[in-house]
Formats: sequence, structure tokens, C-alpha cells
Amino acid sequence: MRVVTRRTGLSAELLRVWERRYRVVVPARTQTGRRLYSDSEIERLTLLYRATLGGRSIGLIASLSTPALVELLRQDADAELARGVDRHDGRKSKDHESPDAAFVTDSLRAVERFDPDALNAVLLRASVALPATVFLEQVVASVLEQVDKRWREGTLQRIHGHLTTSVVRHVLERTTVSTPAPAPTLMLATITGQVHELGALIAAAAAAAEGWSVTWLGANLPADDIAEAARKLRARAVGLSLVHPAGDVSVNEELRRLRSLLPRSMVLIAGGAASAGYAAVLDEIGAQRIPDLNALVLTLRDIAAKPKAGRRTRALKQ
Repeated sequence: MRVVTRRTGLSAELLRVWERRYRVVVPARTQTGRRLYSDSEIERLTLLYRATLGGRSIGLIASLSTPALVELLRQDADAELARGVDRHDGRKSKDHESPDAAFVTDSLRAVERFDPDALNAVLLRASVALPATVFLEQVVASVLEQVDKRWREGTLQRIHGHLTTSVVRHVLERTTVSTPAPAPTLMLATITGQVHELGALIAAAAAAAEGWSVTWLGANLPADDIAEAARKLRARAVGLSLVHPAGDVSVNEELRRLRSLLPRSMVLIAGGAASAGYAAVLDEIGAQRIPDLNALVLTLRDIAAKPKAGRRTRALKQ
């Protein structure tokens, strides 16, 4: 249950009430009586929670199937964008402020008040109301950039940055619901010398929204570990986030080693603020450099549309 509450945002108490009163899921039990939740049950709970954040009563939606919940959230998001309503307070956006800009404004106000619960609530509502790439690029990335800018200007303290990073990481983990097999697998990591992980988590959320099964391996990992994990997962693609520093010689060598250890059929992609500084070596090893989230989405669609090398070989033999 501790894992489920972390991944869905539901409190243990509310989860028990939903199970007892509405039977939203019926988890299996261990011999000692502890609950065991499947990935599909966690996905369903996440969707139900996001729907209630939009004002819907759990009693009215508890009986809906998971596909119906997905469609309901999509309709809610479309309606929200059409109205241009700021979901945080229900008012029309001032001065024709776009919904994504309104969410950024409300997020920054929560940061200024040092209110993690309010920031968490605003970001979760934004994740429901906006298309995935808009939420990630125009809200999440913008909030992070604005908080960093204000810290450098001296109008926010370092602790505000820590608060924002912690809440954003939590929201991204909760909103990233990977598609189960047979969806293509994307494994994400940062290589030795690269310790910043938020860019990779944003990419993970965008990939999951595109229907990929996403595994976030971790930050600051050696090429050998990344390659071994990618082979075990049979990943269709491996994504790297390169943020800081740029042009590190040791990172260049790790990139070369990683490519040499990966199967040739496994696509290697890289993005992030420092990726331009590694453009030469990325071109050398045949990796695809991703400048932004829209490019990532297009690249993933292109990879998913192509048959896997193994399948193509078998077809030729037949």
C-alpha cells in the first residue's frame, strides 16, 4: 500500500474507503493479509484520482472501466482548453492568459508561499487539463526555469528550489503511467558525470503519454550498467539526458562505450540542455539528438512505426 499511495497520490485512508465502499479495485492478498496491487490496478487508481481532482464524484465514476476513464479525462482536458478556464480557482484567465500560463502563475505563487501541497495540487490539475507535451514543456519546464531564474536574482531562496524540485519529481512519478507489454520499451538514464534527473523524468512522462513502456534506470550510471539493463529489458530505445557539464571528455568516452555495448538495432537518443555540447560525439556514434519534447514525440512515433530488426529478419527468411 505504501508504494501505491506514493505512485497514485491517494492517502492510505482514502484508498481503504474507496476499496471498501466502492470496490474500485480488489487487490490480491498475501498469506499474512497484506494487499498486493497489480500495475493495471495502480493505473486505474491513478486515473480515478485525477478525475476526482477535476471535481467529479468518486461515487459517479467508480464503476467506469479503465478505457472509459481515459476517455473521460481526455474529454475533460478538451473542454478545459476550449473554455480557457483556470482550474485552480475556476475564474476566466485574466488578460486572455492561456491555461498553461495560468498554471505557471499559480505554481509560482505556491512556491513563493512555500506551500508544497498547493504546488502539488496545481501541477496535478494541469496534468489533467493540458495535453502531455504542453503540460511538461509549458508548465513543468517553465516553473523550473522561473524558480531557478528567481533564485539567481535573489528573489527566492535555495530552499524554494529544493521544494519545487521535490514536488515536481513526485508529480512526474505519479503522472507517468507506462503502457504494459507489448508496448515498445524506452529505458531512460543519465550517464556517469550527469547527475541531474528531472529532464529524464520529463521525457519519461512524455514517452508514457505516447504509449511507451518506460523504465527510469537512474542518474550518474556507467555505460556498462546502462547497456546491461537495456539488454535485459529488450529496450527498443535508450534515452539519455545531458544537462551539465557540457563538453566533458569523460562523458564523450562513456557515450562511445555505451554505443559499442548496445545492439545495433537498439536506438540511442539524447537530449537536454547540454546535448548540443556533445553533438560531435553523438553524430559520430549515430545517436539521435533531441532538441525538445515535440522532437522526442516525433522520434518515438517514428521508431514505433518501424518493424523491429528481428521481426524483419524473420520475415525475410520466411
